[in-house]
Amino acid sequence: MSPPRYPDSQDIIAKLRFLPDEGQIWLGEQRVILMQVQTMATFRKEIINTMGIKRARGFFMRLGYYSGIKDAELAKEVRGQDMSIEDGFMTGPQLHTLRGLVKVVPIALEIAPEKQHFYAEFEWQDSFEVATNDTVLDHLKEPSCWMLLGYACAYSSQFMNQEIQYREVECRDCGDERCRIIGKPAQEWEDHEAFAALFREDPLIDELYELQSRIAYLEDDIARHRGDEEHRPIGKTPAFLGVLDLIDRAASSDVPIMLLGETGTGKEILAYRIHQQSDRANAPFIAVNCAAIPPELIESELFGVEKGAYTGAVQSRAGRFERAHGGTLFLDELAELSPRAQAALLRALQEKQIERVGGQTSQHVDVRIVAATHGDLAQRVEDGRFRADLFYRLNAYPVVIPPLRERRDDITLLATHFLERFEQQYRIKTLGFTDQATAALQAQTWPGNIRELQNTIERGVILAGENKSIDEKALFSHLKSYPARAERGKLLTSGGYIQTDSEHDNQANDAFLRTLCEDILAQGIGLEKLEETMLEYAYHESKGNVSAAARRLGLSRAALDYRLKKREMG
Repeated sequence: MSPPRYPDSQDIIAKLRFLPDEGQIWLGEQRVILMQVQTMATFRKEIINTMGIKRARGFFMRLGYYSGIKDAELAKEVRGQDMSIEDGFMTGPQLHTLRGLVKVVPIALEIAPEKQHFYAEFEWQDSFEVATNDTVLDHLKEPSCWMLLGYACAYSSQFMNQEIQYREVECRDCGDERCRIIGKPAQEWEDHEAFAALFREDPLIDELYELQSRIAYLEDDIARHRGDEEHRPIGKTPAFLGVLDLIDRAASSDVPIMLLGETGTGKEILAYRIHQQSDRANAPFIAVNCAAIPPELIESELFGVEKGAYTGAVQSRAGRFERAHGGTLFLDELAELSPRAQAALLRALQEKQIERVGGQTSQHVDVRIVAATHGDLAQRVEDGRFRADLFYRLNAYPVVIPPLRERRDDITLLATHFLERFEQQYRIKTLGFTDQATAALQAQTWPGNIRELQNTIERGVILAGENKSIDEKALFSHLKSYPARAERGKLLTSGGYIQTDSEHDNQANDAFLRTLCEDILAQGIGLEKLEETMLEYAYHESKGNVSAAARRLGLSRAALDYRLKKREMG
């Protein structure tokens, strides 16, 4: 049988893009780098001297393994539909050669997926790993093409959807004339279990991870006593760390704190942080979205109601102030309070006394107030829409929360946090974000801030699926401006990108909304009917999951739950 031949390589070469003005090189959706062999040789020597031969071998095999997985994805994307399985498979050796790691010469290839049969034999010429040993290390007297071997195993396993293992049966570092590998299904190798262990962290790394796990367990144990992990603020930018410092300084006092910022910036999480850092941490934390409660019901929600106070009050119940006694009451969207509710709230703050709607007696409450608004409350005071005396009492310690677009360095941290959360929630293990997807996340303006980012990551996890990378399309293809956004990756003859700025995105979104409004009004559909239809659609599309439906609508769970119950839909 004659050796297999490579397909024409122009289609994969076309995936390689050099952007010198941007300081970037791309292969498909993965960002790559150029590195001198001498640099890798020095690094390899240090790793061997630090970890020893056995651990170093596993380390470099795992390094190659991850690269092989990514290239298998690229191979299926470029050639998965148009070529035979053998020609498609040969993309991996071609990419290996294209990267400058080694010249891969095919000797034999047999693939029969229906029989789970696989056999491959290749010669490696001019292996960069042998070259590194020639420059800074003595010959190891054992096969030393570790990264190349890890790559071959990962690429073949990912491409074939079964575990394939290779052995370097000849190596120039052992005094052989050439480097040659053979690949077969794992179970056909007698030592396949021991070999597979090389792709897992060695005992030294396991010990470190075990220690980290113990620390994480202790931290989680503390968190369980002090608050829910979902309320942990995440960020490292100076602006955000400054916010944390401000609220931590005031947390131990009882001064009312006003959180100012756009919708979706995480005000409730920061309010919970204040509660956690205070002496009230073991008492209740009660959150109220004032905008989600109809004006006629806000007083009963805040202060409670006595049986028979109004039609529908069939039993007495405590309000949010009573439930928060001894703890913290978070009033979100404070600007939406009605004038009557503002007056009642001011009295409760001044006298530390509340009276249930329809009640005849007052009762003492000990509550720390944290308020929040996304609007200009001072302007509302000036316009006469908000009480000045209530504003000055609540605005004793204002904290301005920066929007996500001013926290660029936190986007990746938050995206990773949400990725882990939704992988666990949906029991999906992805391969993470592609480099292009990460760049797109960084470039997005995020008008919806952290809430919008969270919803975007959830969509990406669902669309990517098991053991796949989350690419830019999975994250942003639902946006009307996505085709323009995707054009950023198109290479021009001058070597630059076609850029799509935020103004284009905003204009496209505004145009879409105007068209939608015109259609709705033209059909004579009122606001009440539109809201009811949206609630019903989101609720049923989320299969009755109120939290998921609330995220899609940009509401808190409590707000959506109230609206569903109001319409007897929940």
